[in-house]
Amino acid sequence: MIADIVMTNGEVLTMDENNRIDEAVAIKSNKIIAVGKNSEMSSFISDQTKLINLEGRTLLPGFIDAHLHLTIYGTNLLSVSCKASHIKSLNDIFKDLKKKCQETPKGEWVRAWGFKEDALLEKRFPTKQELDQISTEHPIVIIRTCNHTSIANSKALEIAGINEHTKNPDGGILERDCLGLLTGKLIENAHMQLFEHAAYSSEELKEGMALASDDFVKYGITSVHDAGAYGDGGETMRMMQEAVNENKVKVRVYAIVGSLTNSHDFVRNMINEGKFSGQGDHRFRIGPAKLFTDGSSTGPTIATREGYTHNPKDFGVIYYVQEELNRILGEAHDNGFQITAHAQGDKAIEMVLNCIEEALKKNPRENHRHRIEHAGIAAPDLQERIKNLGVIPIPNPGFIYVNGDHYKEYYGDRVNVMYPAKDYLDKGIIIAFGSDTPVIDLDPLLGIHSAVNRKSSSGNPIGDEQSIGVLDAIRAYTWNGAYASFEENIKGSIETGKLADLTILNESILNKPINQIKDMFVEKTMINGEFVYSCPQKVL
Repeated sequence: MIADIVMTNGEVLTMDENNRIDEAVAIKSNKIIAVGKNSEMSSFISDQTKLINLEGRTLLPGFIDAHLHLTIYGTNLLSVSCKASHIKSLNDIFKDLKKKCQETPKGEWVRAWGFKEDALLEKRFPTKQELDQISTEHPIVIIRTCNHTSIANSKALEIAGINEHTKNPDGGILERDCLGLLTGKLIENAHMQLFEHAAYSSEELKEGMALASDDFVKYGITSVHDAGAYGDGGETMRMMQEAVNENKVKVRVYAIVGSLTNSHDFVRNMINEGKFSGQGDHRFRIGPAKLFTDGSSTGPTIATREGYTHNPKDFGVIYYVQEELNRILGEAHDNGFQITAHAQGDKAIEMVLNCIEEALKKNPRENHRHRIEHAGIAAPDLQERIKNLGVIPIPNPGFIYVNGDHYKEYYGDRVNVMYPAKDYLDKGIIIAFGSDTPVIDLDPLLGIHSAVNRKSSSGNPIGDEQSIGVLDAIRAYTWNGAYASFEENIKGSIETGKLADLTILNESILNKPINQIKDMFVEKTMINGEFVYSCPQKVL
C-alpha cells in the first residue's frame, strides 16, 4: 500500500500499551497504515508520497482535552475580554464595556469574561452602580474567570426578574450589602440562572464554535469533550452538531449532556428523546449525562468535609441533596448513559461516588466508565472508592500552575491530594486530563508541564509528591482521553488502523528540561489525515 504521507526521523511517541517510541509513520487517506523505523517505510513510498523529515521533533497522538467548554470559549471571543493584555484595572474594563455598548443596539446584552479580581489594581469586584454608570439601557454582565460568579447591572437584574425581594435560589447566592441591598454579584446557581436570560443567539453560538475550533487546533487539540454551556443545552448541542457537520468545527466532539443552567432538565429531555451515550459518529458523539454538585475551586465555593483553611466556617456550596442527585443521574444510568458530575470538593466527590454506587447496586453494568469532572480534593478514602467503582476522574493539572497559591491559602495541606495524579497512577486508576478552558489557558503543554512539575506560576511547590512523568502526563492527554469516551479503539495512540489525528511539536519533549515544557509549541496538527494547522513561524 502506497502512503499519502510518510513522516520520518521523529521522536514518535506512540502511546500504545507499551509507550513504544518509534521513528516514522505512514498515512493513507485518514488512517495510520504503518509505524516503525525509518528503514521500514520504503515500501510505502512512491513519487506521489509527501515526505516529511521531522528532524528529531516529537510526533504524538492528537491531544484530547477531556473537559473544556467549546461554546463558552468561542462566544467569549465575541465579548469583552478581561484577560486582554491592556487590562490592568477596573477602569480599563469599564472603557472597553463603554465601547462595546456604543457598538451594541440598546436592550441587547453586553458581556465581559475572564474577570479575576486579584489580577487588577483595585483587587475587588466592580459594583452594580459602577456598571449602571456605563449604561442603564444595556444589560451588562461581567463573568468571573471560574464561570461560577458574575456581577450584573440593574438592567440585567431587571431582565432576569431579580429584585430586592428575590430569595436566594437553591445552591446560589444573591449577594447583599450591610443594608440588605443587592450588590449585583451573583454566586453559583444565582449566576447560572441569570444566563437563562443572557444566552447567546444560535448564530452567535455557531460563530463562536468555529472561532474556538480554530484556536484548539493551534494547540494540537484534535478531540474535545465539551462540558456544556449556558442556556438551552439542547439547542446548543444541536448547533454544535450542525457546526461539526458543516466542518466549521474541525475537532472531534464528545458532547457531554450538561448545561450551566438547568442541567437536570437537559438530562431529562435527552432521556425522554431516547438518547444515550455513544450515539453519533467519529466526528460528533453524545457523551455522559452531567450535573453540577458544587462550586469553583477559586471562588472558593467547593463543597468540603472540613471548613476552608482561611475560613473554617465556610464549607462551600452544594447544588443538590443526595437523594436528588441519585434520582436524576440514576435514571440516566438506567437509560444507557455514562454519568458524571462536576465535583471539586471532597464532600461533593463523596456525594457523586454515593450516587454511582447506588446506581450500580440497583442496575449493575460492566464497563460503565462513569466519570467525575475535576475531582479536586480527592483524599485516599475517596481514591479507593474511585478505584473500586471503576470511575474515571477528569483532573485539571493546569489549575495547579494557575491557582496553586490560592489553593494553599484556601485548603492548606489538602493541596497534597488535589488532582492527585501520582496517587491515581499508583492505584491503577485511569485519569484523563482537561483544561476546563476558558477558565484557564487551553494549552495541553501547560497541563503536561503542571502535572510533571506541580508548581504554581510563582514557583511554589503545590503537592509536589503528586508529580508524574512526562509520558504519563501525555497519556492522560491522549489515550486516556479516548478511553474516557469509549473511543480508544479508533484514536488516542499512534497505531496501525487508527485515525490519523496527530500533533507535531517544535522539538523533542523527552529531551526538553521539564521546567521548560510549557515553553514548547505545536508546529502542525493533523485531523483525519489532513493538516488543519501549520505554525506560520515554523513549517516543516
